Amino acid sequence: MSPRCASRDDWRCARSMHEFSAKDIDGNTVCLDKYRWVPAQSGDVQGKTDVNYTQLVDLHARYAECGLRILAFPCNQFGRQEPGTNAEIKEFAAGYNVKFDMYSKICVNGDDAHPLWKWMKIQPKGRGILGNAIKWNFTKFLIDKNGCVVKRYGPMEEPLVIEKDLPCYL
Repeated sequence: MSPRCASRDDWRCARSMHEFSAKDIDGNTVCLDKYRWVPAQSGDVQGKTDVNYTQLVDLHARYAECGLRILAFPCNQFGRQEPGTNAEIKEFAAGYNVKFDMYSKICVNGDDAHPLWKWMKIQPKGRGILGNAIKWNFTKFLIDKNGCVVKRYGPMEEPLVIEKDLPCYL
């Protein structure tokens, strides 16, 4: 098992996503090394945006058997579009038949940002346009089997755009 570097102070020492942990939507701590050897897509999923949830569910349904894992991290930092509790978010996602992994609400920007998100944003292929901050809802990261960020997708890119990049990593 990898050493953990997920604290607020030492996240910069991490070499992969597998060195972090996060609380799932039910509040249980999950070591992200459980995703070792499978490609993952990590995304902040704030707001009740029909097309994003629908397409994420579709990607998961078609590629989960090939190894794709989708990690969804709700966040309320953008126009307060995700004001609900974790239980309310889970109930809302169930309406879309979400089967991918949902995590507890986090911050993705600022001093209180989850260490994983701080780390992803500074990776060579995780950097953003006009700065590394997450600009809006549904920013997505594609992470390879080794836990390294291989691509960042902006909030205006629909989840299905990721499909063209998946064959390289599945």
